[in-house]
Amino acid sequence: MRHSSSVGLIWTLAMTAAAIPAPLRGELLPVDLELVLSVDVSGSIDAEELKMQREGYVAALTDAEVVRAITRGVLGRVAVAYAEWGSYGHQRLVVDWALIDGPASAATFAEALAQAPIRGGVGTSITGAIEFALPMFGRNGFEGTRKVIDISGDGPNNSGGLVTLARDRAAAQGVVINGLPIINDRPNRMDFPGLPDLDKYYEGCVIAGEGSFVIVAGNFQAFGEAIKRKLILEIAGAAPEPRRRFASPPGPSRWRPASPPPAFLRAGAVYDKGCDIGERQLQEFYSRRGWAN
Repeated sequence: MRHSSSVGLIWTLAMTAAAIPAPLRGELLPVDLELVLSVDVSGSIDAEELKMQREGYVAALTDAEVVRAITRGVLGRVAVAYAEWGSYGHQRLVVDWALIDGPASAATFAEALAQAPIRGGVGTSITGAIEFALPMFGRNGFEGTRKVIDISGDGPNNSGGLVTLARDRAAAQGVVINGLPIINDRPNRMDFPGLPDLDKYYEGCVIAGEGSFVIVAGNFQAFGEAIKRKLILEIAGAAPEPRRRFASPPGPSRWRPASPPPAFLRAGAVYDKGCDIGERQLQEFYSRRGWAN
């Protein structure tokens, strides 16, 4: 019996080791890209919109064009993780790092994402999203030619400290931040004010690093197409020209550049309303209701 137990234990350990991805067992696995998909689930996004976001990512990750972009890279593989965020301290890793190198692995990742529960939050902390994502690159078992945080959301940072400080920390570590702002004019559950020029805010206050860019989803219906195009550009390591592009409503892919492209389209340019606009909006929101912050 002791011999049988020992053999069983050895077999179990061997099978466990075989199940562990190679990068966790030894040397870092080279990939073309390490990509954190960081998605806003704050209180301004209702249940229907949360569902549309998730479905947009699931569809984009298995899209033939996206998979083709992955396999045509120098190494033909990327590492991806998916996280959701709301207020500062409300961040959650939904699907951990995984290697995507073809249709099968893309489908496996997308299925895990589709099956994961969606948990909304309150508050909007892009700062917290960046701070949560940065350490993920150092413990994932991969070594990417590029490291990118892909942030999508429908509002400016309003908690956790100025977003520009977190953005600059990412840039100093060689991590690129790209943005996918969603221009959401639907009233939210608490009547919190929106930011009509959220695209300019993302360009001036959020994105960072060489080749960083913003693609704008004109509404949640356009989100799926926007994330597909954004993933293809990120995987290829190519920023669109001009930097800002708008995703059309559902239907055939139609893109129109901003015209004329003003100075704020450059990453790191000054946003004329100030990068603390979200914090000021929150203070005004509390003041109008007589709430203490």
